Amino acid sequence: MATLAHGGARTATTHTTTTGSKSANAARYVFAGVRIALGWVFLWAFLDKLFGLGHETAEKAAWINGGSPTNGFLGRAVAGPFKDFYNGIAGAGWADWLFMLGLLGIGVALILGIGMRVAAVAGALLLVLMWTAVLPPANNPFMDDHLIYAGTIVGLALTQAGDTLGLGRWWGETALVSKAPWLK
Repeated sequence: MATLAHGGARTATTHTTTTGSKSANAARYVFAGVRIALGWVFLWAFLDKLFGLGHETAEKAAWINGGSPTNGFLGRAVAGPFKDFYNGIAGAGWADWLFMLGLLGIGVALILGIGMRVAAVAGALLLVLMWTAVLPPANNPFMDDHLIYAGTIVGLALTQAGDTLGLGRWWGETALVSKAPWLK
């Protein structure tokens, strides 16, 4: 009987381990998909504001046509306790450059799966700032998609989501990242 119980336990452990491995593997791919999708959200915002692709930014308001990527929203759509602050920086050259470089860098980093730590910090900061631009949110006393995205980006970096369907593992082994691990 002892042999059967021991053998039965071994089979159950093997089954649990196999099931756990399959679940962990599936989760890695789900997180990679979320990472790429969220990267596309940032990259699309950059491209639309740069070229005026007509989704949120008209062609005449495109950055390459002299428009300001921050002027429309920060100048006219903000509300709440930080309205004066955001109105004051709307259309400033430095704000346009920081915003656009942030969108591009975060989007590319997430899509490629590299620089996830930097993307998580920059992305979470940008998203929290965007959340503060319209307080309180329209549909909830405090929670909206900006905070959920911010938490998601941080979670993606913490779980090394850039290693699956991305260049994260390779990036982590480069000499640059070996010298400056915060770039992982």
